[in-house]
Amino acid sequence: MTKSLVVTLVGAAATAAFFTQIQAQAAQRANHAPATKNQPQFTFTDASGKKTSVNVVEDYQPNKIQQAAKRDGLDPRLARAATIAQERANAHSRRKCWAYVKDALLASGVVSSRPETEFAKQAGEELVHKYGFKKLSVRDPYKAPVGSVLVYTAKNAPGHVEIRTQDGFVSDFKSKTPSPRPLVGIFAKS
Repeated sequence: MTKSLVVTLVGAAATAAFFTQIQAQAAQRANHAPATKNQPQFTFTDASGKKTSVNVVEDYQPNKIQQAAKRDGLDPRLARAATIAQERANAHSRRKCWAYVKDALLASGVVSSRPETEFAKQAGEELVHKYGFKKLSVRDPYKAPVGSVLVYTAKNAPGHVEIRTQDGFVSDFKSKTPSPRPLVGIFAKS
């Protein structure tokens, strides 16, 4: 009986010490971070080694996400399609690029029904004729707006399709670089 009481007291003391330490660290961070009205701060060290803090986002803010797409004059749902594709992408290709892009476009509401073409190299034509996309004059994949659909051709192969993201390209897998295949075009909807 006494043994369990001692263990319980030691455990309670350790817990109290832990919470005291956490509170002290929080108070120390609060002294380094700029104070804002009831807005929690996240403090970190940036790439240059400078201590920085930013406000913590506690609520979903769709207007902030959609502003980038609106600036480009594109349908903001394209940016959402890029996010959906990123969330669902794999580390490596599963040879289902067009299926993953179709699903992302449908889930974001950019298209009203799932595209029916079988091959990725046919994607641009279907998106233009059936879903109101336009072929952009941009030829450099790196300059493509976020959310735009890049379609590539290939000889004796189904081609490739991917969506431009903030930091790269995505289809059934994520990549920092665009496909090396010949570019058919870059497509978007306004």
